[in-house]
Amino acid sequence: MRSRRKRRRSYTYIWRGMAVLLVVTVVGLGIYFGMQQRHRHQAIDAVTGQAVTTNVVHVMIMGVDSRDDDVGRSDTLMVAALDTERHKAALLSIPRDTRVPIEGHDYDKINHAYAFGGHKLSQQTVEKLLGVPMDHYIIVNTKAFPKLIDAIGGVDINVEKRMHYEDPWDDDGGLVIDLYPGEQHMDGKKAIQYVRYRDGEGDIGRIGRQQKFMKAVLKKMVSPEILPKLPDIIKTASTVIKTDMSVTELLDFAQQMKAIHDNGLEAKMVPGRPAYLKDISYWIPDITDMRELMRTELGLELSDEEAEKNQADEDAYNAKLPEGINMGDKSSGPASEAEEQKEEKETEPLKPQEIRVMVINDSGINGAGAEVAGILQRKGFIISNVETGRTNSREKTTITTSTRNTDVFYGMPFPCVIMDGGSRNQAVVHIGLDYGHTGRK
Repeated sequence: MRSRRKRRRSYTYIWRGMAVLLVVTVVGLGIYFGMQQRHRHQAIDAVTGQAVTTNVVHVMIMGVDSRDDDVGRSDTLMVAALDTERHKAALLSIPRDTRVPIEGHDYDKINHAYAFGGHKLSQQTVEKLLGVPMDHYIIVNTKAFPKLIDAIGGVDINVEKRMHYEDPWDDDGGLVIDLYPGEQHMDGKKAIQYVRYRDGEGDIGRIGRQQKFMKAVLKKMVSPEILPKLPDIIKTASTVIKTDMSVTELLDFAQQMKAIHDNGLEAKMVPGRPAYLKDISYWIPDITDMRELMRTELGLELSDEEAEKNQADEDAYNAKLPEGINMGDKSSGPASEAEEQKEEKETEPLKPQEIRVMVINDSGINGAGAEVAGILQRKGFIISNVETGRTNSREKTTITTSTRNTDVFYGMPFPCVIMDGGSRNQAVVHIGLDYGHTGRK
């Protein structure tokens, strides 16, 4: 009897470990894609508030940058939707700067909801934004990302462009990203560089790389070579995942994983436009387009009642936009890989109105980010983000862009060092203390 009981516990451990493995399957920046059983379930209709039967399951997925002295923020936020009958899946990335109402905290960036009230407040905020209930949640500690990728033996990624970025003030003792274009095998250390890289596109470009990386991981995880690595993956993943999904639900997803991969994982981003107010950047969602996207990606139709409610919610949202907010151009997501590679081959310098610029205030000078963004806008540049940096003591102001565009940035009315290393149609401005010596009013 003892031997049989011990064997049963051993089998239980293996099944639980496999369940954890399934969550790891679609890791992207420590992000996981999990779903639940195939049978129909009850959800609350967003329009009527009544219980309805549906085949679509929604899972909120958060990559949290938790620290010892801080609960952290949901550095990456996604919603996975699965049609459990047709084995079709869609993934919607929500930019962390998305401006939303958070209960008890007025309007703020959506990633702050986790810091204010954990996953429950995050879930409530996401449900209100998307207009659909979340059936489950998955939380992953993003610091575990390199270990998880090493556990599965790394992945193959076609890096679409030159990626170079240095941040000596990064929380982990400094960040150096140094990748060259082309197909390459990535271990955990290289993978974290790829998914963390940011240029003039800000989080929008990074979301595209995260989604691309998730598809590469999914492809790797359905391959036969993953079986020998199972014990290490189980050991690593079991310590970094928090979810309300049961082992049964995760195991049921295992039976659908191959079909989901074969049918293609649709990955989109919340459509909207960048905006900034003083030194704070936001993503302003297009609520009607976003909610329609959630349905059409699964081949579902939007009812007239749903469309009317979505429009009313969008009108109410727009009415709450603050005065003085600067709005950028509308976008439905990052450039495609083909577009990125085509642009990298071109050598002629671009015009300012073709270059997207992210402004980071590393000087500690109040309002400097908005001032520099205003200067660049008046010169014709597109401002993608304005944000406060991790330090307030950078000495020199720098502008990093591609070699072909360095001349475009000469003649700025503030001291700056222009550096090579950015993407062809993007630039990053880091404001230093020398900006305070420009005679600004």
